[in-house]
Amino acid sequence: MTWKNALAQGQELVFVTSSTTGKPHANVVISMGFVDGKLLIADCEMVRSAKNAKADPNVCVVTTKKGYYRMKGRASLYTSGKYFETAVKRTGPKYKVKHAIVIGIREVFDLNEMKKVQL
Repeated sequence: MTWKNALAQGQELVFVTSSTTGKPHANVVISMGFVDGKLLIADCEMVRSAKNAKADPNVCVVTTKKGYYRMKGRASLYTSGKYFETAVKRTGPKYKVKHAIVIGIREVFDLNEMKKVQL
């Protein structure tokens, strides 16, 4: 199993952001998979997480279902365009997408092996 499998569409993840004052915030999200080599998350109800990611795009994602990995990267939020439309399509009609959150993964740490993973 690779770290990318742990981020496959439908996987439950912990999404961690930080406020401008350094206060951490964690939220459980569902992966929308990869688009252009970047992780896609749909923001349907994440008021604080979205606000934090806009103010400080440095974020962390932790997987717990298909291996234990901690990924760090930079988030970008979209309210229209390719990423937004993909998030809407992959989320389906049950939830209203407010933002597509796209994360460029810069660092991966395997928590089982206690070592960095080469990207």
